[in-house]
Formats: sequence, C-alpha cells, structure tokens
Amino acid sequence: MKKQGGFTLIELMIVVAIIGILAAIAVPQYQTYTKKAKFTEVVNAAEGFKSQVEICIQTENLGANATGCTNGAKGIAAAPTAYGKLASVAVADGKITATGTADVDSATFIMEPTIAASGITWDISTGTCKTKGLC
Repeated sequence: MKKQGGFTLIELMIVVAIIGILAAIAVPQYQTYTKKAKFTEVVNAAEGFKSQVEICIQTENLGANATGCTNGAKGIAAAPTAYGKLASVAVADGKITATGTADVDSATFIMEPTIAASGITWDISTGTCKTKGLC
C-alpha cells in the first residue's frame, strides 16, 4: 500500500492565518499609499501659486508681509474650480491653502511665506495633511 501525501488540515489553517495577518497589515498601508499618491495633485496645485505670491511680494515691495497678495489681485490667478482630487485653492495675504476632496480625507495643504532680507522661505507645517500622513 502506498501512503498518500499532502497537507494536513492544521497546516492549511496555519497558512490561511498567516495570509490573513499579512492582508490585515498590507491593506491599510496600501490605502494610505494610494491616498498619498492622489494628494500630490493637491500639492501641485498649491505649488503653482507659490511663484505668483513670490512675484507679488517682490514687485509690490511689500517688505515683511504679503498683504494684498490674494486670489485675483496683484498678478495672482483667481481660485481654480474644483477638479480631480482638488476641492479648492485659496490665497489670502500670501498664505496658500489647498484643500482636497473626500477621496483624500478633505486634507489641507497650507504654505505660509516668511519674508526676510535673505529671501522668501515657505512653511508647510500647519496643514492637516501632515497629521494624516499625506504630505
């Protein structure tokens, strides 16, 4: 008589359990990764306004502030209509706030200029995208 070979029920259950544990870890990581990739559209929309604000500050000789550098004024484009993953981009006194749609948890990406004699630097530490891990 030949002895039949194969996997026992316990061995199969262990393999299924291992696959289940890996899936439980991988799926949330994958979802965060895809949201982060989608959020780049929001970041890119905000980056487009960055140079416009810098030009506004320089041409208007605003000194240490960006008062008046707002959507639709002093060479800054009007707020774009929502498209893709972008809900809105608002520029108010140099501060750029881009908001994503619900697909990216309505996260915000905020850029604030700091004006010094050495040049203009940008602070991006205040948006909700940081706490959500999207930027």
